[in-house]
Order: sequence, then structure tokens, then C-alpha cells
Amino acid sequence: EVSCRRLGGGLVQAGGSLRLSCAASGRTFRSLTMGWFRQAPGKDREFVSAIRWSGGSTYYADSVKGRFTISRDNAKNTVYLQMNSLKPEDTAVYYCAADLGMILSSIPYSENYDYWGQGTQVTVSS
Repeated sequence: EVSCRRLGGGLVQAGGSLRLSCAASGRTFRSLTMGWFRQAPGKDREFVSAIRWSGGSTYYADSVKGRFTISRDNAKNTVYLQMNSLKPEDTAVYYCAADLGMILSSIPYSENYDYWGQGTQVTVSS
């Protein structure tokens, strides 16, 4: 079983940076994929980024490529989402998620993740 505990979030001006963290626990990290999703008011939850624990392959939504970076710390069992050049449209509740044995095509879809952390609000002011 995997659980996610998120840290970070807050209020920042446009162009600023924030870092989100998600600590995972469990015993099956080799096949673990961890992802970040976000949900703005009145909108569906959308994929932001994901990383495979084994090998470190990373995936990004087009809207955040070049601005966000996902990484992992194996020793701390933690995934980070570094968010730079933030825009007001990045304002949302951000969620970390995890699952095991995911195929590539399933990674961007929230319904394929079984384990979720609590959301954290990210607000970018203009």
C-alpha cells in the first residue's frame, strides 16, 4: 500500500516559484509512479506531471513544460514539484497521487491512480 502526504503550497505572485512535496510510504517503490494533478474551481482535475520511481522517467502536461520540474529523493521517499514562472492560470488545488505498475498511456488520467494525498491550495496573484 502507498500513502501520500503533501507539503507545500501557498500564495505567490505571478512569475514566482513554489515547491510542493509528497512523501510516499510503502514497500513497492520499484513499480511506483507518482503524479501531480490540479483542479481549479469549476474545472475538471487535470494532469500536471508524473515520475516513475524506477528509472526516473518524467512526464509533463504541455501547459507546464519548461516551467515545472518533477523530481524524487529516494532516501526520503519524497517527490517534489518545483514550480517556476507561475501564472495566475496555475491557481488550483494540487494533489499528489500514486499507483503501481502503470503503463505509459494511463499516467495522465486521474482515474488510474489508487492512492491520493490531500490537496494543497496554490494561488498565483497577477
